[in-house]
Amino acid sequence: MLLHIPQVLSREEVQQCREWLTAADWVDGRVTAGSQSEKTKNNLQLPESSEAAQWLRARVLEALGKSALFFSAALPRKIYPPLFNCYTGDSNFFGDHVDNAVRTHAATQTHVRTDLSFTLFFTDPDEYEGGELVIEDTFGCQKVKLPAGDMVLYPSSSVHRVEPVTQGARICCFSWLESMVRETERRRLLFELDSNISRLRQAHGDDETAVGLTHCYHNLVRMWAST
Repeated sequence: MLLHIPQVLSREEVQQCREWLTAADWVDGRVTAGSQSEKTKNNLQLPESSEAAQWLRARVLEALGKSALFFSAALPRKIYPPLFNCYTGDSNFFGDHVDNAVRTHAATQTHVRTDLSFTLFFTDPDEYEGGELVIEDTFGCQKVKLPAGDMVLYPSSSVHRVEPVTQGARICCFSWLESMVRETERRRLLFELDSNISRLRQAHGDDETAVGLTHCYHNLVRMWAST
C-alpha cells in the first residue's frame, strides 16, 4: 500500500523547519547507506547528532503523533529517528535500492524492523526539476513528488529510487518504522476498515452499525498487534 498523507506539517511549520535546514551543515549521505545502497547513493544528509537534526526530528515526531491518518495506516510500534536529506548540484540522485530489513540506531542500539518507509517533503515541486521518488511494488510503478508538508508512506520492501535533480534543491525528511501489525495484508485490511468506519460515522453518527464495526476493528487489532 502506498499512501499520500497531506499536511503533516502546516505551511508555518514547514517555514520554521526550512530556516533550520538552510542554516545547517550537510555531509555525504552515504553515512547511513547499507552495503547495497551505498553504491547508488549520491546525496547530502544532516548529521544525526547535529543540533538542526535534533530540533527537526522532534518537530516531525510531534507532527506524526498528531496525524490520525498516519497512525491508522502505519499502526507504528517503533519509528527510527527521522533523517534529513538534500539532492542538489552534483549530489543529486539515489539509484534503485531496497531498504535494509532491520535498521539499528547506533546511539541507542535499538533495532527497528523496517515494515514501512516514509518521505516528508520540505520543498514544493516547482522549486526543483526532477527528483521524483519512484516506487515499484505490487501496485505498479509510482512517481511521487508532493507539496511541502505532505508525506508518502510506502512498503520498505519495495524497490525505489530518487531521480536526478537537474535544477534547484529537493529537501526531505525520511525514515522507517516497525508496525504493531507485521503482516502487510492484515495492516491494509485494518486501515480500510478504520477508514470506512470513519466515513460511516461522519454520515450517520455513532449508530448501531458504526459501533458494531468499531467493536470488530479493535478486537482484530487486539488479535493481530504486538506491542
